Amino acid sequence: DKDKAYHLVCVGFYNIENLFDTIDDPLTNDEEYLPSGAKKWNTAKYNDKLNKLSKVIAQLGTEKTPDGISLIGLAEVENHGVLKDLISTDALQKRNMDIVHYDGPDRRGVDVALLYRKDHFKLISSRSITLENPDNPNFKTRDQLLVTGELFGERMHFMVAHWPSRRGGEKRSAPLRLLAGQLGRAVIDSIRNEEPNAKIIYMGDLNDDPVNKSVTIGLRAKGNIEKLQEGDLYNASWKLFKEGIGTLAWNDVWNLFDQMIITPSLINDPENGFIYHKKTVFSKPFVKQQEGNFKGYPFRSFIGDRYDGGYSDHFAVYMFLKREITNP
Repeated sequence: DKDKAYHLVCVGFYNIENLFDTIDDPLTNDEEYLPSGAKKWNTAKYNDKLNKLSKVIAQLGTEKTPDGISLIGLAEVENHGVLKDLISTDALQKRNMDIVHYDGPDRRGVDVALLYRKDHFKLISSRSITLENPDNPNFKTRDQLLVTGELFGERMHFMVAHWPSRRGGEKRSAPLRLLAGQLGRAVIDSIRNEEPNAKIIYMGDLNDDPVNKSVTIGLRAKGNIEKLQEGDLYNASWKLFKEGIGTLAWNDVWNLFDQMIITPSLINDPENGFIYHKKTVFSKPFVKQQEGNFKGYPFRSFIGDRYDGGYSDHFAVYMFLKREITNP
C-alpha cells in the first residue's frame, strides 16, 4: 500500500535480569544482591546496569519510528524504586515515562511491570493477578499484570507475564507453566466476554518456547494466521522461533521464551485502528558476548556470581503496530 500513510507504534518486552537495588529489603530475598552478598552488588554496578538497560530501551523501534517505544513490559524487577531510577536515566528521562508495578508474591522478590510514555498512552486501569496452584497452597510465583488504557486514543489491553521457571527440569515444572498459560487465557476470555473485539497484547518471559503446550494449549496461541480458529490467539513469536531465532541461549541451544501474542482483532480491524505489522528481536552486537565460549549469546550482568558487566541474559523483543492515517 504505497499510497497509504501509516502511524507506526512500537511495543516491547524485556527480561532485564534481576534489576535489584543495593538496599536490604526485609520482605524480599535480596541477600545476594547486597554489597555484603555473594554477588558483591554495589552502587557503581547498579548505576552501570541502569545505564545499559536504558540504552537498549531507548533504541527499541527507532529504526522505524523516531519516537521509539511507547510501552514496554519488564520482568525481574525488584521494586518500584528501581523502575523510578530506570526512567530517570539520561537515555530515558526525556521520554516522559510512567510506571505500572505491583509487589507480587514471588519468593525472590522479582516482579513484572509496564513502563509507558504518558504522551502516547493514557492509563485507565490495572491489576495484578496471582497464580494459584491447587496442588500446593504454598506455591508462589510472579503475578501477571493487566493494564488497560488508550494508545493514541485507541482502547487496548496489555498483559505482562513471567511464567514459572524450568528449575528442577523442564518436564517436572511444565504443569506450572500450563497453569500460568490457563490463567492468562482466563483473563483474556473475561475481557473478550465484555469486549468481543478487544485488542489485547500478551507479552512475557514464558520460560517455554512458542511450540510448548503451555503456550499452544494453555494460552491457545498459534503460529499460523491462516489457521486460527475461533478464540485462538496469534503468536507473533512463532515465525522467528521457526527461523531459529532466540532470545536466550543455554548449552548452545537457543530458546525464544520472550514472546508477544495478540488477539486476532489486531490482525484484521475493519475500523482502521491499529493492526499488527511485525515483531523482531533486539540483538545488536553491543548486547551480545563478543568472544569466548558464549560468543553471540546475550551479554549478561552475571555468570553465576561472577560479575560480567553486561546488559541482560535475555534479548529484548518488540513489535510494531500500524494505523492508517486517513487525513494526512
